[in-house]
Amino acid sequence: MSQSPSFSNPAEASHRVNKKMLLQLQGFPPPQLHPFSFFSFGFFLPKKSCQCSAFGCFVAYFLEQFRCGAVDTAGRRFTSSPGENAFQVKITAPDEQFTRVGVQVLDRKDGSFIVRYRMYASYKNIRIEVKTKDNHVAKSPYILKGPVYHENCDCPQEDSKVWVEEMSCSHTIPQIQKDLANFPTVDPDKIAKEIPERFGQRQSLCHYTIKDNKVYIKTYGEHVGFRIFMDAILLSLTRKVTMPDVEFFVNLGDWPLEKKKTTQNLHPIFSWCGSTESKDIVMPTYDLTDSVLETMGRVSLDMMSVQANTGPPWEEKNSTAFWRGRDSRKERLELVKLSRRYPDIIDAALTNFFFFKHDERLYGPIVKHISFFDFFKYKYQINIDGTVAAYRLPYLLAGNSVVLKQDSIYYEHFYNELQPWKHYIPFKSDLSDLLEKLQWAKDHDEEVKNIAESGQEFARNNLMGDHIFCYYFKLFQAYANLQVSEPKIRDGMEKVQQPDDDLFPCSCHRRKAKDEL
Repeated sequence: MSQSPSFSNPAEASHRVNKKMLLQLQGFPPPQLHPFSFFSFGFFLPKKSCQCSAFGCFVAYFLEQFRCGAVDTAGRRFTSSPGENAFQVKITAPDEQFTRVGVQVLDRKDGSFIVRYRMYASYKNIRIEVKTKDNHVAKSPYILKGPVYHENCDCPQEDSKVWVEEMSCSHTIPQIQKDLANFPTVDPDKIAKEIPERFGQRQSLCHYTIKDNKVYIKTYGEHVGFRIFMDAILLSLTRKVTMPDVEFFVNLGDWPLEKKKTTQNLHPIFSWCGSTESKDIVMPTYDLTDSVLETMGRVSLDMMSVQANTGPPWEEKNSTAFWRGRDSRKERLELVKLSRRYPDIIDAALTNFFFFKHDERLYGPIVKHISFFDFFKYKYQINIDGTVAAYRLPYLLAGNSVVLKQDSIYYEHFYNELQPWKHYIPFKSDLSDLLEKLQWAKDHDEEVKNIAESGQEFARNNLMGDHIFCYYFKLFQAYANLQVSEPKIRDGMEKVQQPDDDLFPCSCHRRKAKDEL
């Protein structure tokens, strides 16, 4: 009986899998640590062979995944699903009687699968079995020597350079550079006084200080419930990596705040959405961030689940353009009116009225919500602003329909990387050329299919969980470097507590090593 391969990492006894482990699976010598890589192993299905590649597990991320891709006997990759039950995955902790781990196999219907798992407790080692027809795949089972920590385990990597390298974070992020260019220096003492005076009475703000990797907060304004999203990502980051000491303000509202025309005496405000008419510092939206943190938790819509629910193949999709949403912008009402005039071209309807008076004669009846995954039964997805940018765009891009995106002054953190006519089809903000663009799309089906695939590839390469963690960390790191005085825990601030970890407490190997010194 052959011995199961085992993998460990003495250079960094990391709680997640790294490139050193992954490349040992292929038989290559391990280079520098790099967690977001692929390893491959083959297995046989009747009249088919499959090749699996593991998406390197997040060194500082609680959700881990790997991918499998089916190939035929000549090595050609399948472009359709070989079947949802093509292989089975089981994850256990060899040293424990029970393993508290959730596992999902997501069929992307293009010949590839995502296998993702979330740890609910921490273990010394884990064993991953990949089987087909009860036969182990390649060198399965794989023994990954840990420790392997769950999300709530507070065990930060003290050397942020190591963490950034292991996460494969981009060296530079253009949007961060662009946003921070407006602020050559930041004086924490100055902004701690001036920002509350300028915005504190009329807006909903959070004043944060991260000091010694602990998070502190003071809120301003009446409606501060959305702080839970910002609290969550900051606490999650500080459990994974030692953050720089930094002091900053977060805007909890929809609209960007810093709208001064001059560059004199600008105030740095972090917001979830930016605009060409403001100078706020943009972060990934609370919606996308929450979907990352709550993947395989309380959310069902995330950047991986979308990939397994993209509807029928391109050729079988409904060729009517599709949209559903609430009445949060006038152009949305105009889109519905356009749909009522051209129902064979556009299927657009409102699911709720809040901002405008409901006139059923003009806009038709309010319709029931449908599953977001059902959007992808339609070939053309219309993305139109709400109060600000429509935060659904990442999920639309991750599907296999093409996105028609309204020109807009508003943007999310990744918009500047998107290219019109490569990743999406643009249309004018007043919708005046939307019908024309839809007709062009119908006349250029193969080209439009390629645009849809490029948009999907962009989402997979830029908007997954690791990219979101990297963006936040690199943003706060770059901002911290601009500070000309020491961040302080100000009067009125309270400590944001880490979640309780009493049920399945972890024993952080880094702290143990420090205690033994």
